[in-house]
Amino acid sequence: MDQQQMMMMMPGMQPDELMMIQAVTKDFTDDQRRHFYSVYAGKRKEPQQLLIMTLIGFLGVAGIQRFVIGEVGMGIAYLLTWGFCGIGTIIDLVNNNKLASGYNQRQAYESAQIVRMMNR
Repeated sequence: MDQQQMMMMMPGMQPDELMMIQAVTKDFTDDQRRHFYSVYAGKRKEPQQLLIMTLIGFLGVAGIQRFVIGEVGMGIAYLLTWGFCGIGTIIDLVNNNKLASGYNQRQAYESAQIVRMMNR
């Protein structure tokens, strides 16, 4: 699977994410890469998804974006403090791409481990 096919499979992919995926899968066979892409595509989050969830925080349900990226403790803290009185929610709006990138990087490494374990 080449870069163009991968980009079509995962819309919204940024160049830094593409480079990270190439580094993670550099030793994979074509079959392993295809399996990786299918696993990773189901786990990754687009920055726009997190942006919408963060904006929902201003409607009274703060912290959804933190729950979605697996930060349950922070999600509970946001929920109980109304997004740290809105300040934390504003910070998450500004750092939206960074939150998505960090989450996607963790998911890429986890997906690579799954593929490696399946081929043992």
